[in-house]
Amino acid sequence: MKGAAVLDRATSETYAGWFRALAEPTRVQILSLLAAADAPMSVGEIVEKVPVGQPTVSRHLKVLAEARFVIAERHGTSRHYRINPPCLSCFPTAADVVMGRSAVPFMAVTCEPDR
Repeated sequence: MKGAAVLDRATSETYAGWFRALAEPTRVQILSLLAAADAPMSVGEIVEKVPVGQPTVSRHLKVLAEARFVIAERHGTSRHYRINPPCLSCFPTAADVVMGRSAVPFMAVTCEPDR
């Protein structure tokens, strides 16, 4: 491919982090569950729906939060998790950019959590 542009390092690292976060089936299940939820969910509520234990769910939520796919909100002594819509809307475009189907990369700043 003559003249093909190479993604800058920062964007490539962001995209790689997103792909790593989704490289585990349980994390995909958790993300799907949260995307379908009408409200933020506690770890306990997620454990009831996903067939793994609480420590495993907590570890997966940490990875998803670090990738900014989910947002943790404190509710009293617990945390509730919800989808981060801007990041999830950027992800398909990131895949298109990496695969050469789109020339316009989304920068990490466009995927900051909505507060």
